[in-house]
Amino acid sequence: MKFYDKENEIKLLNNSELQSQETAVFTVISGRRRIGKTSLILKSLEGKTFAYLFVARMSENMLCEKFQAEINKALNINIYGKVDCFADLFEIIMQEAQKRHFTVVIDEIQNFYKINPAVFGQIQHLWDKYHRAAKINLIVCGSIRSLMVKIFENQAEPLYGRATNKMVIRPFELEVLQQIFLDNAPNFKNEDLLALYAFTGGVAKYIELFVDAKCFTKEKMADFLTKRDSYFLTEGRDLTINKFSNEYDIYFSILQLIASGKSSQAQIDGVLQKNTGAYLNNLEKNYEMICKLKPMFSKAGTRLTKYRIKDNFLRFWFRFVYPYQDLIESNRSEMLKQNILDNFAEFSGLSLVQFFRDKFMAGGEFTSVGSWWKKNSEDEIDLIAVNDFTGKGVIAEIKRNPNKINLDILRQKAANLPKEFSKYEFEFKGLSIEDMT
Repeated sequence: MKFYDKENEIKLLNNSELQSQETAVFTVISGRRRIGKTSLILKSLEGKTFAYLFVARMSENMLCEKFQAEINKALNINIYGKVDCFADLFEIIMQEAQKRHFTVVIDEIQNFYKINPAVFGQIQHLWDKYHRAAKINLIVCGSIRSLMVKIFENQAEPLYGRATNKMVIRPFELEVLQQIFLDNAPNFKNEDLLALYAFTGGVAKYIELFVDAKCFTKEKMADFLTKRDSYFLTEGRDLTINKFSNEYDIYFSILQLIASGKSSQAQIDGVLQKNTGAYLNNLEKNYEMICKLKPMFSKAGTRLTKYRIKDNFLRFWFRFVYPYQDLIESNRSEMLKQNILDNFAEFSGLSLVQFFRDKFMAGGEFTSVGSWWKKNSEDEIDLIAVNDFTGKGVIAEIKRNPNKINLDILRQKAANLPKEFSKYEFEFKGLSIEDMT
């Protein structure tokens, strides 16, 4: 698959590389696994001198042996003797950067927590010692967002305040997904575009796998997802299990329940027969895997909260893959695929709602986009978008089937909105799968 989007990110990286020819630049990049961080960095460095150092989980001396060979090859820095600690290698790099300009990329830097957590303090000491006279373009990136925030944004950590630039790589936006279809399958159906969005959430690696396999219909995607030894069958576990340590079974159960439609703590507690408040808080605040939804303009302490899995792929995986490990282990992929296809219409209804919320927010016309409901989800309104500067807004009902949209009932629901909405002039709309493009 060709390289898509990320023009602004490449421009920032190019500007940083240019600046680093005169003074040291320290760029921190974060984003979930498979999002395309490494591809973006390498794309921006085409034709430039750089060393790429991937922090694999191995002993520090073995890691330094690999790094030493890469530095010698990529930067032509002859390091005599064996170097067993990263601090010594980093000092050699910083000393050389005082003589000439180059780029060093340290990928998955958070893995040093498992190898030698003292490395972060060592980097801070050496950066402070040498960077004023160095001409280095240092790029570090990591895929565990909570750790990257801790390393670079926690005031108690040694690398706090050292970054020149920070960048979070996000999934492809909706226009990019549509362009990918136009380039590869111009006669696509909106159902297939919705499937790509629901299955991948715009994650570059997943989309690349579908494109390379020429899977451009819902049916072909489902078949590819569920075939024997499919990359996707273990991906959800690979992305999450290391985060949860010994309590992954509780977290997995909670995520499975949210993916199946149990969106309130009361519903989740009822199934698991325990108070899951602390787990939900961790999933939201520490792991950033779920988000807490509240009705627009509700008070801070409202109990009308719902939970949603933020990542579309993980929502799919915990709904259709994790609960059916027996089918995977017994190689009954056809049953697994058929279950996805049989339940896709129901599952994708929420994906369609999120699709339009994303689309309205990305359009730049509104200052806030959300939804509204009363207790027990009564009078729920799928989408409310407002512009605080113009006083204009949109209230929309979203259904896969346009024939099921009833704007009269939508207006009746809107009549129950609290007084905070009275300052806006609303347009009422019905949005369906036909309105995606």
